[in-house]
Amino acid sequence: MMYTNTNYNIKNKKKRDFEPSLKILSRIFKTIENNGPEGRTSLSFDTHLNYTRLAKHIDWLEKKGLVESIKDASKINVGLTAKGRVFASMLSSD
Repeated sequence: MMYTNTNYNIKNKKKRDFEPSLKILSRIFKTIENNGPEGRTSLSFDTHLNYTRLAKHIDWLEKKGLVESIKDASKINVGLTAKGRVFASMLSSD
């Protein structure tokens, strides 16, 4: 069967590790610095990013300890950690 090899290759293909864009990280940090913590949807609009792309970057930033999710009444906001503020200041000094 011709499709067997194709299916085999697709199933065994390694998933690439996520590599964030420095330009997008800079936009996220600048927006959170200027506006304070906000929800992912608002952050998506304010940074002019597709929600899925933003979510991948936010997840990566949370794993690195640069942002944190803050529960505020009925929604979850994303804000900078102390480590994130230091990183943001290094980005903005360029």
